[in-house]
Amino acid sequence: MKFIFFFRFKLLIVFNLLILLNNSYAQTRIEGLLYLTNKPVSILIKEGKIIRVQAIEKLSDESHPLFVAPGLIDNQVNGFAGISFCFAGGELTNEGILKATQELWKKGITTYLPTLTSNSNEVILRNLALLATAKINPALHGSIAGFHLEGPYISAVDGYRGAHPLKYVRKPDWQEFMEWYKSSRSNIRTITLAPEVEGSMEFIRKCTALGIIVAIGHHNADKKTIDEAVENGARITTHLGNGCANMINRHLNPLWPQLANDKLMSSIICDGFHLRDEEISVFYKVKGPDRTIITSDVTSFASLPPGNYKNEEGETIELTREGMLRLPVQNVLYGSASPISRGVARIMKITGCSLGEAIKMSSTNPAMLYGLKDRGRIEKGMRADLILFEIGDSDLVIKKTYVEGNLVYEAGK
Repeated sequence: MKFIFFFRFKLLIVFNLLILLNNSYAQTRIEGLLYLTNKPVSILIKEGKIIRVQAIEKLSDESHPLFVAPGLIDNQVNGFAGISFCFAGGELTNEGILKATQELWKKGITTYLPTLTSNSNEVILRNLALLATAKINPALHGSIAGFHLEGPYISAVDGYRGAHPLKYVRKPDWQEFMEWYKSSRSNIRTITLAPEVEGSMEFIRKCTALGIIVAIGHHNADKKTIDEAVENGARITTHLGNGCANMINRHLNPLWPQLANDKLMSSIICDGFHLRDEEISVFYKVKGPDRTIITSDVTSFASLPPGNYKNEEGETIELTREGMLRLPVQNVLYGSASPISRGVARIMKITGCSLGEAIKMSSTNPAMLYGLKDRGRIEKGMRADLILFEIGDSDLVIKKTYVEGNLVYEAGK
């Protein structure tokens, strides 16, 4: 009897030991200089969540200190690494979406909104359905948080329309939009429109009632119209200072009212081409780190070599050696070729803001705006979406990227 009891006791000890070992192996510990304080911390991860953040005296490896921050969140990704979310050519596939996501991880983007620009009803329906299917792919680790429709309910006027094809620009149509919303499996998280276009106010109210974040962009609205759009639910300006005519009235233009409205957040592109340094500085001084979001507007041409390419319409797109994307036929920019990691480094250099403030604008703020309550901060209980990096002259140099606690990218491997 004693032998049986002793045997069972030993089995119990071994069983508990195996559980402890399993729990131990399920945990991951990350060290780095916390982006908010520049002080060393240890972050413990289990089952994709942060379970502890603890200050430590020094890093285990002080010879290569790295900053640690929440993963970057980009609200405007038209495509990446040769993959377009917008085109009608039928090349968008689950494999392509995974490839674009993996390439974005290398740049520190752990969450993003695939963005569809003005196109035909058929293309938007098909691409939204494809993205909705890809969104639940476990291999993406939840990196796609929803979709951004930039257009087609925007200004038809040259300049304000930007590079959006005129033939696809149209007035808001709720029935059409509801077809898209159903095709997306209710995953349209934000839409950019021009508030001066007929029917926009009612459309803004209906989107807001559905919980969709309304942005104003590619427009030439006056102060009264912009303020009315905000009162009806519009929350943010899409790439302030862009989607605008090259020549505007010095007093009566859409920039001043957007800056003046304190209820309106602003997203800005800090790639070195879309805005001049002094514009970024002024926009930042007005909106501050609490009401600014750094976005990229990257396209499928991002990460490709310099040269001339063709868009869906057969027009020539030029990617310069400096990294500028332009549509020569209209003399306008054609989105960006730079991820928001570049914007983080540049806004720090231009405005003198801290790393903590820059990360707030590129992670915390978009997480709050789009209702991603488990992202954008390094705290107990948050998703373990983390980046380890150095700060370069014009970009963040990403060394490791974790998504849901999984190491999805490591430089040199």
